Amino acid sequence: MGSLGTLALRLSWLLGVGALLASQAAQAAPADDERWQELRGYLFEDRAIQDGAGLFRLEAPERAQDASIVPVAVTALQDQTAERYIKTIHLLVDQNPSPLAGVFHLTPASGRASIATRVRVNEYTNIRAIAETNDGQLWMVSRFVKASGGCSAPSASRDHSQALASLGELRLKPITPFQPGVANQVKLMIRHPNYTGMQKDQLSQTWIPPQFVNQIDVRYGDQTVLSVDSDISLSENPVIEFSFVPKDSGELSVKATDSDDRTFQQSWPIGARPGA
Repeated sequence: MGSLGTLALRLSWLLGVGALLASQAAQAAPADDERWQELRGYLFEDRAIQDGAGLFRLEAPERAQDASIVPVAVTALQDQTAERYIKTIHLLVDQNPSPLAGVFHLTPASGRASIATRVRVNEYTNIRAIAETNDGQLWMVSRFVKASGGCSAPSASRDHSQALASLGELRLKPITPFQPGVANQVKLMIRHPNYTGMQKDQLSQTWIPPQFVNQIDVRYGDQTVLSVDSDISLSENPVIEFSFVPKDSGELSVKATDSDDRTFQQSWPIGARPGA
């Protein structure tokens, strides 16, 4: 991600901290358009953004069961080709303290620009996916989600030291049977508490500093399939479903880093037994 995108992730936090402190109880009214206009101007300046309903779908629950792990899926309605493809997807949670949950960078090697993940939702909000195609056009789809408290919800592991014990474990699970030459779907799972800075250790009752996965790079052989710039709005133990187009055999490798500059890497042979 370039310097503008990196600044966007950092400054998006600053855009939301005041709103968080001022609106803990304001959960019943829909998110207004002022917040989106602020984010839009910062991230995309005065560029036109078109209705993306014919290009992709955005799925999210109207009312989330758990605000700390809200499932979100962006489903592309066409394949990635060298001539036309989605090259980035910005995933925004308007009313979160850090609204830009992630920027997903894709290539024709993705096969299909479909992404699924889980986000934190801190108060009633619009969730938006803004896709940029390789011709530079922007497209958007949004969903309104009712949930609150996701950014300050305690970790599923009540013991901070226990959460760090398995830090950085990577797992890959195939979703579709292996088939060369077409888009294969897989699920990447990363063990990481993704602390927001707004949570307490449930045993010591001390504040836990923010620690979160901020970069994920996925390659198949010598081709980049997916890279992600992420922030605190991705849920604990990040999960990302994505597609890639394998050859007869090869290796899928993942490198993830976090905000404390720790690096986690693993590779999997792809072939007759994907994910082995």
